Amino acid sequence: MTPIARCVLAALMVSVTSVAGAAQAAPATGPVTAPQPAAPQSAAPQPTVQAPLPPPRFVVVIDAAHGGDDLGGHLSDGTYEKAATLALSVRLKSLLGARGIQVIMTRDGDQSVTTDQRAAIANHANAQGCISLHVAETGSGVHLFASNLPPVTATRFMPWKTAQSVYVTRSLALTGALNSALQHGGATVTLARVPLPGIDNMTCPAVAIELAPERSADKKVTAEPDNPDYQARIAATLATALLEWRAEAGNPGGRQP
Repeated sequence: MTPIARCVLAALMVSVTSVAGAAQAAPATGPVTAPQPAAPQSAAPQPTVQAPLPPPRFVVVIDAAHGGDDLGGHLSDGTYEKAATLALSVRLKSLLGARGIQVIMTRDGDQSVTTDQRAAIANHANAQGCISLHVAETGSGVHLFASNLPPVTATRFMPWKTAQSVYVTRSLALTGALNSALQHGGATVTLARVPLPGIDNMTCPAVAIELAPERSADKKVTAEPDNPDYQARIAATLATALLEWRAEAGNPGGRQP
């Protein structure tokens, strides 16, 4: 081989070696797949806790008789009946509210409310009891009045004027609960069944309560119906009776005819 041929062959060998080395050193130019995250493992089922049910709804309507232009009777000290019944209703509402009973008032001030309006308020409230409060200068102790309508079976549509007839049996049961608590508290109680405008239109157990003067054994007045201490004692007794009524009702979430 001539010197020139040997030089050409050496140059070719150097060129081939350089190209091969460059090919080995060059990075791959194809697509690179990123590492995939591991598939999440199925979470173990967590125990569930049932939310507590709300307490059953129990509503009492307190109806302070008279109001506005309807003054009611006069007490011996000149107080109007409308003021005495409102004061007693506020006391009773406070005691019932403190015991977790929802109270709806037919009036909470000196405004006029018709008998139809009072019944409509009680009926709309879907109440478990309505207490209509009155005071009087005659008699003594506490008078409890229930409607004298005869009991009837409930129908889809009830006549407005005699709607209470479906609930009169429950009203008598409520009267019994009130009577028991009042007598246990030492009050003199008189029971009667009479026509009761307003209450006769109510679709819930309803009782009219008339607070007369407290008298001693010799019939002397020891407390007038608007006496704060007397009212406080009677209101506390009524609140106790209504608590027992709630427990005995058996279905505090709805009325029972």
